Amino acid sequence: MNLIKDSTLDLFQTRRGVRGVEVAAFTAGAAVVVLSAVLAKEAGSAPILASVESNDATVTHVAHETVSSDAAQIVIDEPEATFPADTRWFDGRPVRPGGTIEMLVTAYSPDAASCGQFADGQTATLHSVITNAGQLVAADTRVLPYGSMLTIDGYASDEVVPVLDCGGAIKGNRLDLLFPTHAEALAWGVRRVDVVVWEYADGQPAPNPRRVR
Repeated sequence: MNLIKDSTLDLFQTRRGVRGVEVAAFTAGAAVVVLSAVLAKEAGSAPILASVESNDATVTHVAHETVSSDAAQIVIDEPEATFPADTRWFDGRPVRPGGTIEMLVTAYSPDAASCGQFADGQTATLHSVITNAGQLVAADTRVLPYGSMLTIDGYASDEVVPVLDCGGAIKGNRLDLLFPTHAEALAWGVRRVDVVVWEYADGQPAPNPRRVR
């Protein structure tokens, strides 16, 4: 009887030992699985993190280039033009002398005393006679086209004035200066003077001479 009991006890202890080994093995295996999962997660997350960093770096780089490009564009497309202190200006643009012509210069007024039936308050270019503060010129457009810019010694305080009118008697190297009254036109009389012809100095084309100034 004791022999049977001892054998049973030994078997029970043997099975208990086996179970303990199995439990230990299971626990170790589970630990390995968990550790592997953690390592795998960390390993798997590395490329994602690298990808995010790569994307961020790309976005930052692109944004930096865009800003730099925009800044360069501003510098290139909108330079601050500088002109000498003695630069003359007309209609908000810089001008420079383009030549000088000796001309016979007379004067007229916008009233019927000078213009007769054509005293309608408009020039040949359909500008009002008060355009440019009433300081403008009639010329032969074959010599000086509409829109030409001139300075005439003794007229308009030597400011640049435009050619915006013509006249039946104004042919060749001849000008007719507009004055507000017939008396002032008569006071000018007839003079032969050197007339300076100006041109735009900003490299841009001349505007349409019929544009209202």
